[in-house]
Amino acid sequence: MSILIKDATVIAMDGEQGAEARRADILVQGDRIAAVGPGLEADGAQVIDGGRRLAIPGLVNSHFHSNQNFLRGRYPGRPLESLMLYAYPFDPALAPSPELVYLRTLIVAIEALRNGVTCLLDDCIELPSQDHDQLAAVFRAYDDAGIRANCSGHVINKRFMDTLPYARRFLSDELLDLFGAAPPPTTEHYLEFATEAVRRFHDPAGRLRYVIAPSGPQRCTDDLLAAAAEFADRHDTAYHMHVLETKVQQVTGRELYGKSLVAHLDEIGAINPRLTMAHAIWITDEDIELMAAADCSVAHNPVCNLRIGSGIAPLRKLLDAGVNVALGTDEIDCNDSGRIFDVMKAAGLIHTLSDVDYDRWPGAAEILRAATLGGARSVCLEREIGSLEVGKRADVVLLDLDSWPLMPTSDPSVGLVYAENGSSVTDVLVNGDIVVRDRALTRLDEAAVMAEVRGQMPEILEQRARWEAVARRHEPEMKALYMHCMAQETGLNRLAVQPAAVVA
Repeated sequence: MSILIKDATVIAMDGEQGAEARRADILVQGDRIAAVGPGLEADGAQVIDGGRRLAIPGLVNSHFHSNQNFLRGRYPGRPLESLMLYAYPFDPALAPSPELVYLRTLIVAIEALRNGVTCLLDDCIELPSQDHDQLAAVFRAYDDAGIRANCSGHVINKRFMDTLPYARRFLSDELLDLFGAAPPPTTEHYLEFATEAVRRFHDPAGRLRYVIAPSGPQRCTDDLLAAAAEFADRHDTAYHMHVLETKVQQVTGRELYGKSLVAHLDEIGAINPRLTMAHAIWITDEDIELMAAADCSVAHNPVCNLRIGSGIAPLRKLLDAGVNVALGTDEIDCNDSGRIFDVMKAAGLIHTLSDVDYDRWPGAAEILRAATLGGARSVCLEREIGSLEVGKRADVVLLDLDSWPLMPTSDPSVGLVYAENGSSVTDVLVNGDIVVRDRALTRLDEAAVMAEVRGQMPEILEQRARWEAVARRHEPEMKALYMHCMAQETGLNRLAVQPAAVVA
């Protein structure tokens, strides 16, 4: 099937045009872009009038966890360490069925497509462990929606109390017993799981790909971290990990390894070009040098980072060092939205506070690149998506230039970063298929999904409330650990508050 988008305003994000807008047609043949330029014709093609449309590459959400999709707005005002106590129940009885996994995954697929995200990385976490039926439900939901998805195998293979500094000093025996109730998987078990997942779900030539995803260097054994890096190369998968999201994790690196978590990863050979480090806030200049030398990527999540008080990542230093930067929303319970446009705006705003030299503030073109080509690179698909170029996959988003976020605007790229909220998206193509047409999804019944979610929520929240009562009882212990870490002088500050102002 051929599709011809006629006379659109195009931001191609290619090497020639970059973020500058020009008038052009876009010819799609099959799943690829066949031509971009003026005056294109194609007999028998489906024609889309682009006269008052802005065409951009599909956006990439490079870091997200679909397992929290039922918890939007549930946990305001908590840092990560406290949030995890509430949001991640160490109770096998609360493990979701594949049917529930399928439903909750559709939530982000719908929100993503309606807001111009055509590709995402879903670092799906199931505690105490993930099985193939749950993972199959994730892949099936994204397949049904028509989105491009990279889905993990997220793994923690240390007991949770061994991933935190001072746990035995501040946490009660009851909480430590809860954290240790389910034995973590061995490296061998996880690699067997991942090998079978690749066989069943990984399609390098298609829309759906498996991702190898150790949770973080402090949460996984060294042999698993090194094996994951090798696995990604051998099976042609992306490689994803949380690294130095919070100050507590900076202290953790010092206490566990006597060095930065990035330096530890480098020492054991667990950094390579396939790796994306989610967050990377509490990193040093030396860490950035190691990351640049390894040619890895960073998934920057500024909305989540602000929402849970993690800090402000050194974006300009990363970009200046040549580290590839992508953008992510992170999970619904610490962002409340799957809209990457919100993330773009936050990324364009918060870093104005990081440097008094306003020539070094990030520009709209840099933010757009992170949301497109940077995201494509982070999921190892830079040769396939991220720009509107001949031969690349036809992931295209059309926005209404007569919508209020884009009217009036003298520079569409600035409008996209600072004004757009997703409401202008009219049409979305993924892999050459129209999955949103005239603001309506073509492959899913959105109203039916909404009704099903509404019907399931009372039981889901009732189950959650039982675990949250346990978490509430133990939160003072976790806060004591958190405050002790926050009061320490570490030689690095990514917060507005100074360490001396924190009372241990």
